[in-house]
Amino acid sequence: MLPAQNPTRAHGLALLERFVPAMGQRYTKSRNFDHGAGRHSAVSTLSPYVRRRLVLEEELAAEAVRAHGFNGAEKFVEEVFWRGYFKGWLERRPQVWASYAEGLASDLAVLEQNRRLRKAVAAAEAGETGIACFDTWAEELLTTGYVHNHARMWFASIWIFTLNLPWRIGADFFYRHLLDGDPASNTLGWRWVAGLHTRGKPYEAKAWNITTFTANRFQPHEGEFARDVRGLEDEEPEGLPPVMALRPDNTPKTGVPSLLLLTEEDCRLEDFNLAAYDIRASATLAASHLRSPRPVSENVTAFEAGALQDAAARAGVAAMSMRAGLPDDLALWAARAGATQVITPYAAQGPLCDWLHAAAPSLADKGITLAELRRDWDALIWPHATAGFFKVKQQIPRILERVLA
Repeated sequence: MLPAQNPTRAHGLALLERFVPAMGQRYTKSRNFDHGAGRHSAVSTLSPYVRRRLVLEEELAAEAVRAHGFNGAEKFVEEVFWRGYFKGWLERRPQVWASYAEGLASDLAVLEQNRRLRKAVAAAEAGETGIACFDTWAEELLTTGYVHNHARMWFASIWIFTLNLPWRIGADFFYRHLLDGDPASNTLGWRWVAGLHTRGKPYEAKAWNITTFTANRFQPHEGEFARDVRGLEDEEPEGLPPVMALRPDNTPKTGVPSLLLLTEEDCRLEDFNLAAYDIRASATLAASHLRSPRPVSENVTAFEAGALQDAAARAGVAAMSMRAGLPDDLALWAARAGATQVITPYAAQGPLCDWLHAAAPSLADKGITLAELRRDWDALIWPHATAGFFKVKQQIPRILERVLA
């Protein structure tokens, strides 16, 4: 059964409970092996649930440490923190997200005009390149909405350096189809492979590595992939933009007529004290179609719809269903509900953040404020996500002590 058919916290918790015994040494030794669709037993496959916070990062870390101790679960816990690191890194450099979005628009315009490129991209996305491992991963992505993390790196490397296709169109292909598609993890993962995140260190897909970590499922020959792999640093000759301050907290006010807006950014609103606010109406906002100018997978939109329905039920609110269209609509919805405040989970850099930012002028014109609910987990990680992962890694024991107390 596809994860898209089970987009609930209850199912996520069941997957979590089932994987706890594997969070220790088994994960440390086996996490890099891709055994193929339906056989990803060495990794949790919880990422679609964690991305929407149907299951929380701190819940994963707590269960791992409880079952295996910190030392035994250290590698698993670090991987959980990578998600927060990437999110914080992009939050500190919003220019990188803006550059990706602008670059993708330019790449798609070129694609529209270049028949040869359009044919090559179509073949890659359909899994019809003749490279067996690559084509299998493309098919798995299209069918299930999931690909093993190691395979994602191999796929991106082959896309960029062997097939010579635009990296942003590849990132867009992933983002449109991954159930766990996250603006930060996806964009920065592709930048990492391209040699843009860690400049001068592109990720090279090597035949021996794929043979080893697919347990001989694939045995590509040495000449099948690009041999002269050079990063794309020339695309950004000035290097990375400077680190920016985090957006200041704009916490909701009590005693203010409010519209509660549920999005897939955080489907655990019952963790917040909603009773403290004067909520006049609630709405779920379907926004996964904002991921790309191109069609987004039905698996993704179905997971989002189910997750939002589950979130509203657990929060105990009767929510009307809305779809992110014109940003000005948000002010109209709020005014119609008699609200002067919109309360919503914090939207980090990405298409939903862009949509909310575009809605700000019309909200202000109607005297409506946008207030965001931000988790302590993010507030503890993001200040350290200014450079490489090591700065965050150093803080893991202290952060765990705070959130798991």
